[in-house]
Amino acid sequence: MQEVTEILSAIDQGDPQAAEQLLPAVYAELRRLAAQKLSKEDHGQTLDATALVHEAYIRLIAGDSPRLYNDRSHFFAAAATAMRRILIDNARRKLAEKHGGGRQRAALQDVASAAPDEELLALDEALGKLAAQEPTIGRLVELRYFAGLTGDQAAAVLGISPSTADRHWFYARAWLLAEIRGR
Repeated sequence: MQEVTEILSAIDQGDPQAAEQLLPAVYAELRRLAAQKLSKEDHGQTLDATALVHEAYIRLIAGDSPRLYNDRSHFFAAAATAMRRILIDNARRKLAEKHGGGRQRAALQDVASAAPDEELLALDEALGKLAAQEPTIGRLVELRYFAGLTGDQAAAVLGISPSTADRHWFYARAWLLAEIRGR
């Protein structure tokens, strides 16, 4: 995994071939994270793991202002944020009135009772409130929920101990559940 950090450093130094090496080095892990996140979405999802990875990668590398990443952990934390924003933007777009408002796609044999896009937007709103109060805890939720990192992986990215990450995770889940149900 040191290879990713070295590639990111080469990109930072202006090596034009390094950017071509990055996607093959991170693709499998990004695809696994995307597939894990999308497995929690409804069956009518129009975005698949490949599309989510490609969209996130474009935002990370080929944006208007290229970003610099310190290391592998920093890159994957940014990927988690990018995937979250893509999923939130997609949910908002699907709920927009000109795209059918709150209507759900449904198979005739099983009509969905919950609206996953609305749940995702409620989670995003609650997570924004939590992050404003507790930035580290908000970032932990983003890494665990949207990027699919384990508690130990997220702790390493945030530079906190695994036990602290576990305490923050239990607190965050309870806080977010109360915030979402309190609507």
